[in-house]
Amino acid sequence: MNIQTLLSDKIQQAMIAAGAEQNVEPAVRQSGKPQFGDYQANGIMGAAKKLGLNPREFAQKVLDQVELAGVVEKLEIAGPGFINIFLDKQWLAENASEALTAVNLGIKTEKAQTVVLDYSSPNVAKEMHVGHLRSTIIGDAVTRALEFMGHKAIRANHVGDWGTQFGMLIAYLEKMENEHASEMELSDLEAFYRAAKAHYDSDEAFAEKARGYVVKLQGGDEYCLTMWKKLVDMTMSQNQLNYNRLNVTLTEKDVMGESLYNPMLPGIVADLKAKGLAVEDDGALVVYLDEFKNKDGDPMGVIVQKKDGGFLYTTTDIAAAKYRYETLHADRALVFSDTRQSQHMQQAWLITRKAGYVPESFSLEHQNFGMMLGKDGKPFKTRSGDTVKLADLLDEAVERATQLIAQKSTALSDEEKAAVIEAVAIGSVKYADLSKNRTTDYVFDWDNMLSFEGNTAPYMQYAYTRIRSIFSKTAVDFTALSAAKMQLTDDKERALALKLLQFEEAVQTVVKDGTPHVLCAYLYELAGVFSSFYEHCPILNAENDVKLSRLKLAKLAEKTLKQGLDLLGIKTVEKM
Repeated sequence: MNIQTLLSDKIQQAMIAAGAEQNVEPAVRQSGKPQFGDYQANGIMGAAKKLGLNPREFAQKVLDQVELAGVVEKLEIAGPGFINIFLDKQWLAENASEALTAVNLGIKTEKAQTVVLDYSSPNVAKEMHVGHLRSTIIGDAVTRALEFMGHKAIRANHVGDWGTQFGMLIAYLEKMENEHASEMELSDLEAFYRAAKAHYDSDEAFAEKARGYVVKLQGGDEYCLTMWKKLVDMTMSQNQLNYNRLNVTLTEKDVMGESLYNPMLPGIVADLKAKGLAVEDDGALVVYLDEFKNKDGDPMGVIVQKKDGGFLYTTTDIAAAKYRYETLHADRALVFSDTRQSQHMQQAWLITRKAGYVPESFSLEHQNFGMMLGKDGKPFKTRSGDTVKLADLLDEAVERATQLIAQKSTALSDEEKAAVIEAVAIGSVKYADLSKNRTTDYVFDWDNMLSFEGNTAPYMQYAYTRIRSIFSKTAVDFTALSAAKMQLTDDKERALALKLLQFEEAVQTVVKDGTPHVLCAYLYELAGVFSSFYEHCPILNAENDVKLSRLKLAKLAEKTLKQGLDLLGIKTVEKM
């Protein structure tokens, strides 16, 4: 049940009936304060101004037309023309009861779409580092939310698996295999890459062979392709260990590397040239875009093929957009990458549209994000100034969570304690990132993220176990609970039922805008509202009907918290 959508539709219909234009925006929002109702319609004044009417008079006309019987308790005109909406208690109770027993808490989308999500995107023969964290976990949270809402999500791990460096890497892999006759295990990717580069720079015969292998690889040579595939597989099996630890849904089946689009590039460049979009400039092929100006105020040139015949990331991104529309039949394509790539993505997609490769209806969205900073306000690095490996970061999280849990006096078995440590460690790293607006930089702070107070993973996970503990003290089964009538006689009960029914609005925002922080904020508010309800409304020693009604609310809160954290890819535990 999406309350905001329901109210928006009804208020919009009433506004049209009162004389407003068809596409009038009712601007229905959740109220900040209970005295202003549960929701407010803020679009009255703008519509009244267009019609040349007094806003309060127009608001009254809207109220005369609106059909919300049984849904709202009262509607009132406030200030210069806001409409305050107070929902009916009985209606809230009935919908909360239905949500408890429904599949997916009763949430589903009306119009399912196919959405391609391009996220994580590590490079072959290099280890994942903290720079890959945001793309990986933000992209995965949005993917989970889309699937939960009933959309078809296609994961596209746009791996860096093509380029001139592969000649050098193939030549070095060959050298290693010859010297260590048995099949070698590539355990330290960074060391392998550095050694290959050192050989390339110091040994001319090796460098010549490497350059020859690049040409052969790009020409489809079978031996080179086999060696290249080994490098990709070795890298991705290591990356999979990180994905598994992070509780991220990516697998080897989701790899759609740069190489996938390689066969498309010559045809795209030839087509751009034939259409007059790409012109020759000093041997290179360039598309000049009036929409982007250089510092002299001239149209900016975007190279799609270099003088030596090589292609660029822009060419690959044009091909990727075309492929996602034509081959994957997507309605939307989302790319999760650093804000610094914004202009690059906009230019690639502008060329894609100018060339007519995708229609206007196909949505291309850059879900850009800010940087992860250290406490000094600079990009997050090791003490020696090196990039932090993702595996090392997760190891440190487990170490710190182990110390944290050891300080708490818990009656947990070793197995339970290990599950709590893992859930808190990984959950803390993910939640600290996901709870920040993705478009801003954020400061990575171990102390804050591992705190049991505030908007953190440990607080949320503990809130869940607190609700679970209520049910460990009572023998009520789910069938009896489902059949019980929910009654909202106390303001705290009503506030909790309302907050629980707003879950879909939070998830819908994540799906629409790619903003997991909205879901984090919702879950944190829900935990607070539940806490207030729990303090003021006795559950286990209440009269039987009241007890069952309150247990029903608690069970829905438990299910909603668990589902919400699961959409963020954060594990819950039964005891802490």
